[in-house]
Amino acid sequence: MDDIHVAIIGAYGSAGVAVADELLDRTETQSLTLTLIDHGEPGGGLCILRGCMPSKDVLSAAKHRYQARHDDRLEGVPTVDPEAIIAQKDEHIHGFAEHRRAHVHDLAAHENVEFLHETARFVDDRVIAVGDRTLEPDYVVIATGSTLNVPGTPGIEDVNFHSSADVLDATTFPDSGIVMGFGYIGLELVPYLSEVGGVDLTVIEHDDHPLDELEPAYGETILDLYRDHFDIDILTNADERHLEPRDDGGVRLTVDRDGTTETVDADQLYLFTGRRPTIAGLGLEETSLEATRDWVEPTMQAATDERVFVVGDVNGREPILHVAKEQGFAAGRNILRHAAGESLEPYTNIPHHVIFSGLGVYPVARLGHTPETAAESAMDTIVVTTEASSDGVFKSKNHPEGLATLVVNADDGSVIGYQGLHLHADVMAKTMQLAVEMRLDVRDLPDRAYHPTTPEILDTLFRKAVAELES
Repeated sequence: MDDIHVAIIGAYGSAGVAVADELLDRTETQSLTLTLIDHGEPGGGLCILRGCMPSKDVLSAAKHRYQARHDDRLEGVPTVDPEAIIAQKDEHIHGFAEHRRAHVHDLAAHENVEFLHETARFVDDRVIAVGDRTLEPDYVVIATGSTLNVPGTPGIEDVNFHSSADVLDATTFPDSGIVMGFGYIGLELVPYLSEVGGVDLTVIEHDDHPLDELEPAYGETILDLYRDHFDIDILTNADERHLEPRDDGGVRLTVDRDGTTETVDADQLYLFTGRRPTIAGLGLEETSLEATRDWVEPTMQAATDERVFVVGDVNGREPILHVAKEQGFAAGRNILRHAAGESLEPYTNIPHHVIFSGLGVYPVARLGHTPETAAESAMDTIVVTTEASSDGVFKSKNHPEGLATLVVNADDGSVIGYQGLHLHADVMAKTMQLAVEMRLDVRDLPDRAYHPTTPEILDTLFRKAVAELES
């Protein structure tokens, strides 16, 4: 392989770091020139600074309060100190981010590797302006992440709103709020606002229920939990029509529910409406690159330029941390394959998602196939579901709510999917990821010497599936 020069735009983020690590692990430094570019201040990537890590930190405090409040065996409800919550979060995040920055700067200490704390902008195909320099690398990696997706609801430009980042820094809260967006972010932060902030919330849900990638029972269970346990008003089958500011600084939202117009008033609007690729200011208009829906191939190459690789949230494929890292590793390998004239390998992943809904007391885990995706693949499957309430362990831990589903290939008995919405479903996700990715035979799984704790719900699913398989 000839010497190559690779520039990574967005080097502080998880995807960009993964590309750099993979390239340096697989090449001799003298054959690689690597330019790491990131203007982040303080720098560290979305997950560390404003995403999954700070959110789990603050959710943990709300979780403790909820579990104490929810337990009739205990007296009194703990007092919440929002300033202490944010202070601890900030301390932890500062350390995590410093660790990430130190790693990137350590990479830059390698021979032929440099870090530029600057913005980067394309001025031509694979020609980028960085500060007062112009670089023409052999390969460019775009790993610029994502930013808040602000919907085009009429009137939104006239009202103030808070994003998830604002919530993660909040030490004071309004009396009432309207929530637009009830996906992953909303499912995690809505109960936090209720539990810690005491905010009287109205949530807008476009469909019958959230979690539309899973069976209806999952979304219906979330609705019941959020309404009954957190006293949250969720308007289903509602579409936002118009926003307007109130004279007192609040907000009014007009919605359409099954053809009927309703208005909702609150002190604050919260936008948890997802994220979109961060491409503004990159100068893509100066290149052949077009950030359309399918602008990135499975190899992580841009569809219109085989020497540009696009990884992480910015490619719009699956904006999740571990996927971003896996895409980064795949891109690093494929850059080297391309430079050596070898065939490239597409990146594929088995879905493995966890949502820390219900303050993490009732997390949602999705591994591999759901009943719907399995049916779409035309496989002959066995689908079994069990309720958490039928498991004595959940009752003894005071959280009998929830359910779990197992999807098995009826031809060979292999486990191809698992979904759970119950206490500790997040902890079980890794075990079930291994079962799905290794396509373990469900007949080999029951009656293992598991410690008799919450994994009993898995035993129940295994035994049900084996009984159907053998019949």
